[in-house]
Amino acid sequence: MYAITIPEPGGPEALVWAEAPDPVPGDGEVLVEVVSSAVNRADVLQRQGFYNPPPGASPHPGLECAGRVLALGPDVTGWAVGDEVCALLAGGGYAEKVAVPAGQLLPVPKGVDLVEAAALPEVACTVWSNVFMISHLRPGETFLVHGGSSGIGTMAIQLAKAVGARVAVTAGSPEKLARCAELGADILIDYREQDFVEEVRENTAGAGADVILDLIGAKYLDRNVQALAVNGRLAIIGLQGGAKGELNLGALLTKRAAVTATSLRGRPLQEKAAIVAAVREHVWPLIEDGVVRPVVDRTLPMADAAEAHRVLESSGHVGKVLLAAPSAGA
Repeated sequence: MYAITIPEPGGPEALVWAEAPDPVPGDGEVLVEVVSSAVNRADVLQRQGFYNPPPGASPHPGLECAGRVLALGPDVTGWAVGDEVCALLAGGGYAEKVAVPAGQLLPVPKGVDLVEAAALPEVACTVWSNVFMISHLRPGETFLVHGGSSGIGTMAIQLAKAVGARVAVTAGSPEKLARCAELGADILIDYREQDFVEEVRENTAGAGADVILDLIGAKYLDRNVQALAVNGRLAIIGLQGGAKGELNLGALLTKRAAVTATSLRGRPLQEKAAIVAAVREHVWPLIEDGVVRPVVDRTLPMADAAEAHRVLESSGHVGKVLLAAPSAGA
């Protein structure tokens, strides 16, 4: 098969479309013919040499894909050759084929194009696990998501609105905030011009946000705690603003608040399978009913992954950037 390889870490030009060994499905795995994958920040870090795949995972980047089942490994039930699926991966999405643990497969939701289905697994699993399974966002609560126009952000807005929460977002331009508003965001904060702590307080009569989903990390840590409501929950899923920050435990104690930090890629298979099962139960019906939809900025040929990485790093996109494998045109 062909896959995106990384002979040496570096800039986008380090991504090389080249021949690679075909994956072989092991016990409990399914071989998928990849039709499309999606670009995530973790792929950029892997390309730069800062985020190696977990032991046993594919060396190729790509944390999600959509495609068709080619073969079943031993001890796999519930799936058949030819099924159209999307999947959460530990790696290997930037390739023509990938082996996936069966517990990380999802059927393509009714009404979603197969190529666009690659925009769903990583964001749906990240948002559902952090905002609902861990932080327990409830109807009527205020939810703040940083980077509201990102792939994570666009999914988080829609899911939070679907459960009846009030949604605040930060983004870096009026155009991006307008797109967030179209998805249902109630409180729009331009982080280049406004202080999100003040804006959240002003729009909640001083109460603050009940749940915050943050991909910035250290740079926002203190201000996120300031923006939390009493009994608030801060879920950290990214470190774009650094890994080490100072946490005011006094403020946390006063607010009886909680800070959690998670990632998906390195979790045990059973944990990922449980998250995928929850997403299938709770998120897939919302997608099939048209309440939630994938937001795709653009789709590029997989061989042009370098250009896709440039788009992501420039932060000029809204939603997901997809990569179409040669099979997408078959």
